[in-house]
Amino acid sequence: MIHVLFVCLGNICRSPMAEAIFGHLVTQAGLEQQITWDSAGTSNYHPGKLPDIRTRQVLEAHGIRTQHLARQVRNPDFEKYDYVLAMDQHNLRDLTRVFQSHPPARSKLELMGAYCEDGLCADVPDPYYGDLSDFEDVYQMLAPACQRLLTTICTEHRL
Repeated sequence: MIHVLFVCLGNICRSPMAEAIFGHLVTQAGLEQQITWDSAGTSNYHPGKLPDIRTRQVLEAHGIRTQHLARQVRNPDFEKYDYVLAMDQHNLRDLTRVFQSHPPARSKLELMGAYCEDGLCADVPDPYYGDLSDFEDVYQMLAPACQRLLTTICTEHRL
């Protein structure tokens, strides 16, 4: 089983959107018996809350639903997850500090932007203070990046 975790700051905008998109793709590919997915935040700002309404609106406009409840990254996540994908450099720095203080870990830490077209988007911007169009822009970045991530996982693990 391959485990994938998406991480942003508060776990209500970018990471649950990536989680929902990725889960939708995994399910469409019939790989839900080989791959699991989740998301979390580096902070504990919104524990137990649904994703931001704008995240849900954009996902639903694309035929994707989510019931994810926000949570903070925990130390055991670094033992469980094979891929931990940070939405931006700040999230990656926070994760790296925790990761280094709790070895041995199996997780591969990297930026979600590594899976954008030609790896051109280092950071997935936080749309929280923007409007619905900012959330749509994030969706347009994440959808192809999630597809590339899934393709990479399938190639690396011969799925």
